[in-house]
Amino acid sequence: MKTCGFKKSSLMIGMVTLFAAAFTLPAFADTIKFGHVAPPFHGQAKGVDAFAAYVKEKTNGKIDIATFPAGQLGGERSMAEQVQSGTLQIATITTAVLQNFVPQCAILDMPFIFPDRKTAYATLDDPDVQKKIFSYFPKKGFTAIGWTENEIRDFTNNKRPVHTPEDIRGLKVRVMNSPVYLDTFKQLGASPVGIPFPEIYNALQTGVIDAQENPIMTTVLMKFTEVTKYVTLTQHCLTECIIVVGTDYWESLPPAQQQIFREAAKLAIKTNRSVNAGLHMALPKTNISIAQYAKDNGIEIIDLTVQEREAFKVAMTPVWDKYRKKIGDDIFDFMLKKIKAHQQ
Repeated sequence: MKTCGFKKSSLMIGMVTLFAAAFTLPAFADTIKFGHVAPPFHGQAKGVDAFAAYVKEKTNGKIDIATFPAGQLGGERSMAEQVQSGTLQIATITTAVLQNFVPQCAILDMPFIFPDRKTAYATLDDPDVQKKIFSYFPKKGFTAIGWTENEIRDFTNNKRPVHTPEDIRGLKVRVMNSPVYLDTFKQLGASPVGIPFPEIYNALQTGVIDAQENPIMTTVLMKFTEVTKYVTLTQHCLTECIIVVGTDYWESLPPAQQQIFREAAKLAIKTNRSVNAGLHMALPKTNISIAQYAKDNGIEIIDLTVQEREAFKVAMTPVWDKYRKKIGDDIFDFMLKKIKAHQQ
């Protein structure tokens, strides 16, 4: 009888231990999702992966972030809505899409607002700029904590070298389906077309469109340069993305973990930018730079002079005026002042 009692006690102790473990384990392994649309080899994807690794290390594995590249969790608008509703914890979304939720972030999509990459980065890294722009997000169900980027956008076409706004007039241009982008190319006298990204190559090849605008790395990797031999480094828009966290999830984190997330966001953009390095970027799985690839394949690259860029900026005055009315003088004047302060 004593032996039987001992066995029963041991069994009960074991069951209690297992029961306690079942409720203890989740506290040590909170797995959350981070979605974005960049392909795995892209600088943005590398930045997101660095974010996830940093958070896991600094929380001693308590927060494990699973990253989902290439739109695996849906398009950017869908992911933004998922973050709002709390079904997705984190995503990084282009401002061109986020402006549908937070109109003020459209300021970052203003064409030719940044004179160069260096000034753009210095402005975006300014703590006051981040505080100002990110302050609009909580009311919309987001907490904005940092940046990633696609790249600075350039212009390619199969008709002629583009040096001036007049050179774009009359061209049929595929643009991202965003009001700012459509307005930009209408103002330049082009016929903008919002066709889906996967259809660009065939549309160029068959003459449905004459031109397209994308970061030069994207343009080369998607082989658009096979059917457009003229590349102009217009750098008309920086396709900036904002890392957004669902408000409910963010508020569930203790301050120490929130700080880790903010630090991870800084690492993400640093990693992202180190990969996105303009014409000197090496194509994936090669040691060939974009500049060398263009030379080897007979692609003409036009780098605008300061005067040529200024002409494009002046041509954008009506677009700026239109969006100033939509998003307000406050954010518009604030950003122009900050950009001027960081320009060298």
